[in-house]
Amino acid sequence: MEEIINYENKSKEELIDLLKRQSEQIKTLTEYLALARQRQFGTKSEKFNANQLNFFDEAVLPKNPEIILQAEDEICVASFVRKKSPGRKALPSDLPRETIVYDLPEEEKICTCGCALTHIFDDKSEQLEIIQPKIYVIQHVRKKYACRECEETIKTAPYPKQPIPRSIAAPGLLSHVLVSKFQDHLPLYRQEQILRRIGVDIPRATLSLWVIRCAELLKPLTKFLHKYIMSYDVAYSDETTLQVLKEPNKTVQSKKYMWLFAGGSPDKFAFYYHYHPDRSHTVPKEFFADYKGYLHCDGFPGYETLATKNNNITLSGCMYHARRKFVEVAKLSKNKDSVSMTVVNYIGQLSKIEEEIKELTAEKKLAEREEKAKPVLDELYEYLVNKAPYIPPKSSLGQAVSYTLNQWPKLLIYLKDGRLENNNNRMERAIKPFVIGRKGWLFADSVAGANAASIIYSFVETCKWHGIEPYDWFKYVLKTLPLCSEHDDLELLLPFNIDKKLLLARG
Repeated sequence: MEEIINYENKSKEELIDLLKRQSEQIKTLTEYLALARQRQFGTKSEKFNANQLNFFDEAVLPKNPEIILQAEDEICVASFVRKKSPGRKALPSDLPRETIVYDLPEEEKICTCGCALTHIFDDKSEQLEIIQPKIYVIQHVRKKYACRECEETIKTAPYPKQPIPRSIAAPGLLSHVLVSKFQDHLPLYRQEQILRRIGVDIPRATLSLWVIRCAELLKPLTKFLHKYIMSYDVAYSDETTLQVLKEPNKTVQSKKYMWLFAGGSPDKFAFYYHYHPDRSHTVPKEFFADYKGYLHCDGFPGYETLATKNNNITLSGCMYHARRKFVEVAKLSKNKDSVSMTVVNYIGQLSKIEEEIKELTAEKKLAEREEKAKPVLDELYEYLVNKAPYIPPKSSLGQAVSYTLNQWPKLLIYLKDGRLENNNNRMERAIKPFVIGRKGWLFADSVAGANAASIIYSFVETCKWHGIEPYDWFKYVLKTLPLCSEHDDLELLLPFNIDKKLLLARG
């Protein structure tokens, strides 16, 4: 509703104050508009070169032409060395080879002098070829035997249990469907088209049912992922949105969430996806109910509630979440010395330190951070505290400063333990495949589909982390699980426990 202001009845001081408030509001709204345009039309990458911010604002010629002549003799490219191209990479030696030999006709093996030419060596070159995916039928033949004397006894060779009883899908095909959707981001309707192209018509509804049945078979293994995450005192958490069409008591448009938890010792590290219709603190509260240790996370208030109710949990903040807010403002700035750019540069120094020490032991990392990172953090904190009073709190920059200062105690936690990180990038990288896949298949039709996705993604990302091909793991485990009894140790099937020699060959 439009506010009508009577300027005639206001004093000079009141008018000046009103003008200041209106100017601040105009500046804030202009900034909101610029940020909205940047988010909609600008690059999503947070990488940018600060030296290029004012590229088109530089004067065409300097005031003193002599500067040009001096610069021609003193050209310096800051800390950049052009790398020599390594050339074409050799093709993998483990790939099968098909040799095609090209020889001269017999009549051309004679020299112009009349003597026979002698073979001296072979000139070899290689190129890659691909065999189109092919589908074939496995025919299971069970031998039957009967007694011709009494005609009462009939014996039939046993048929091994299958991942999905009475289904036409073998473990290899099921693994192909899972990997195609949850690793290669191919929606089921496109898989349906691809399968039809190579000779078989399988409706996407059937493919969807296969995914859910496979997830149900794999679900007992997820409790062991949770167990390993709880067994170590450094964990991670993040979440992203997911649209589920048939969530009870929820509208189609309402936001639902895919949570991602991770942790475990370096050699037993596990990822655990979990679907939930809400972004409530009860989700991490239930998952980390018996947890004691550090938890890497962002500034979501639910984590603060979690740590308040569970004194055994210490939150470790993400410097890159703070950085992201300043990067958005810096992209709109034309001043290299702006507050946003200064903060981004400070955080860049911290990132450089982490890059330099990433191969060190936890003890040495801790010492290096105390010596190198702590002084930078102290400077950054002092800078933000001094600038905060002069920045409008409702502006994007003001919100970025406020967020960083509010998170500051958590941003310093990584100085206490060399195993910790100053960011939650590990989780952002692990959740990115889900985000990419979501762009392709857009939504989950049902809660069962969302839960199935959480289970499959958990094992895809855990396999990738431990250098195991998800297809090989799925094919072996889907074939093995139906044969397991309640006395078998299912933990041995986890990606980080499995004997890699047992995994089927690729293809």
